[in-house]
Amino acid sequence: MNGTDRVSIDTADVWPEDAEDDERLVVNWFVSKGSQVEAGNSICEFQVERVDVDVPSPVAGTIDPIVLEENAAFERGDTLAYISHE
Repeated sequence: MNGTDRVSIDTADVWPEDAEDDERLVVNWFVSKGSQVEAGNSICEFQVERVDVDVPSPVAGTIDPIVLEENAAFERGDTLAYISHE
């Protein structure tokens, strides 16, 4: 990939351990396709059992693409977006 890798962004690491529900909604994207992010930046927010959870970027790079739009339902571990990084 010409020195560029893609990293998937999912919710497995930030899903509340005590949450009994395995399906939730993307509430808000703080970035859009093509946005530059740093590792640790909050890139989106999802809600599970009335708790809002921020999803941090695992690496620095460029958001490309966003897989699930706002209000999309997903399950624990589903890919929300990808980050291209070098």
